[in-house]
Amino acid sequence: MDLNYTPEQQAFRAEVRAWMEAHVPKTPLKTLEGREGYDQHVEWERTLASGNWGMVTWPEAYGGRNLDLIRWLIFEEEYYRAKAPLRANQNGIFLLGPTIMEYGTDEQKARFLTPMAKGEIMWAQAWSEPNAGSDMAAIRSRAVRDGDHYVISGQKTWSSRAAFADWCFGLFRTDQDSKRHKGLSFILLPLDSPGVTVRPIRQLHGETGFAEIFFDEVRVPVENRIAGEGEGWNVAMATAGFERGLMLRSPARFQATAKRLVELYRQHEAHASPAAREAVTQAWTDAEAYALNTYMVASTIQAGGHIGAEASLNKIFWSELDRSMHRTAMSLLGAAAELRTFADGAMNEWLEGYIFSLSGPIYAGSNEIQRNIIAERLLGLPR
Repeated sequence: MDLNYTPEQQAFRAEVRAWMEAHVPKTPLKTLEGREGYDQHVEWERTLASGNWGMVTWPEAYGGRNLDLIRWLIFEEEYYRAKAPLRANQNGIFLLGPTIMEYGTDEQKARFLTPMAKGEIMWAQAWSEPNAGSDMAAIRSRAVRDGDHYVISGQKTWSSRAAFADWCFGLFRTDQDSKRHKGLSFILLPLDSPGVTVRPIRQLHGETGFAEIFFDEVRVPVENRIAGEGEGWNVAMATAGFERGLMLRSPARFQATAKRLVELYRQHEAHASPAAREAVTQAWTDAEAYALNTYMVASTIQAGGHIGAEASLNKIFWSELDRSMHRTAMSLLGAAAELRTFADGAMNEWLEGYIFSLSGPIYAGSNEIQRNIIAERLLGLPR
């Protein structure tokens, strides 16, 4: 792997940096987990789209720039360098979008991808269920075929962004006699459909970025199914691979957090313990290691290779790194860290990040499940 940037890549970095400096909001947006902040982030999505930065790796026909993964990593580095807002539509652009690219029909690509890149349709995940948790093979929500429609009944929970999103994507059991991985289908549906009830879940910080979704005989056109009936497990695993692997958690995000953590340590160095110094050093080192590994994976993919269990390794690494960095920050801030607020009453960014980081080892498939996947791949066991 060549770690030197080409002149073209350096020119691209300069272009991104200049645009971000001109357009990133000077005042931080309110939290993405609340209604007002979410609306602000949606407006930012549309600002990005106005510069054709909605999803730079996508084909130009779908609102992208048709750039390779190395340029995407450069874009992400400049994005976080500029302290640009988090992406409100990350479920769409980083997870569902690549899934539609791989499994969707031409009609589905034309229908969904461009509005996604432009921030016109915001997406939520509909994976977990009350009795299934992170085990998607235990899903019970049903989709019964009725002509050219499915009739969907059941419940999803901990659906990220569902409190505010327009559409959701998820797995539903279309073969009622099937078990585990069999008989599942991947279906898209608007959250304002008759029979859909969205119940926000209030989190520790009082905001409602997650929600429960109840389906009471919701009619959804069959054309909203991605891939064939009963093929949902393979589609969902591809989506989960995007979530665990490269796209959802770019290394720039963690490098930016590690840099802020170093700055925080210097502010509190006088009373910081040797253990805190070691934790900060380890966090910075791990963030850099993750970045180098991601460049290697991106280079492998561009050369025609594929990622398998590496996606699970990535997910374990970045989720535990995120949690450890925020725990270290909270220890540096001291016992009153959880009481610190901004002038407008909002939580301090470290506390908000800490609360969010605690869910990292659970979502996208719990880390225990990821370790099982890695072991199965290493041992060559059938799924």
